Amino acid sequence: MALMPKRVKHRKVQRGSLAGLARKNNKLDFGDFGLQAMERGYIPNNQIEAARVAITRHMKRRGKVWIRIFPDKPITKKPLETRMGKGKGNTEGWVAKVKPGRVMFEASGCSESVAREAMALAAAKLPLRCKFLSRES
Repeated sequence: MALMPKRVKHRKVQRGSLAGLARKNNKLDFGDFGLQAMERGYIPNNQIEAARVAITRHMKRRGKVWIRIFPDKPITKKPLETRMGKGKGNTEGWVAKVKPGRVMFEASGCSESVAREAMALAAAKLPLRCKFLSRES
């Protein structure tokens, strides 16, 4: 089941800006360990799901995992070999906008070593450089 909004106000949106740092959601709020973005970019819904699966599998479904990002931005693409013009393309997928400092995943109920390895596996599935966070540090 792919992550996507149930309904949206606008079917197609403009690209917008990714400038600046994450001012909200940049600290651990739920779990004891987290994965924080160090770069900016778009993360597609399938990569978010792949990272979630990697974390839950490594933790052997013990503990709890929070996904702190949601793909709410539609990405459009024009068909191949189409001339310019004739309007905006159709929605191809959904992405989450991520700025540096954004906490993307949190986990609790496991040891720090297990959480560190799980977050490293998740970071390998994502297109950004990430940093491991823990409550103590």
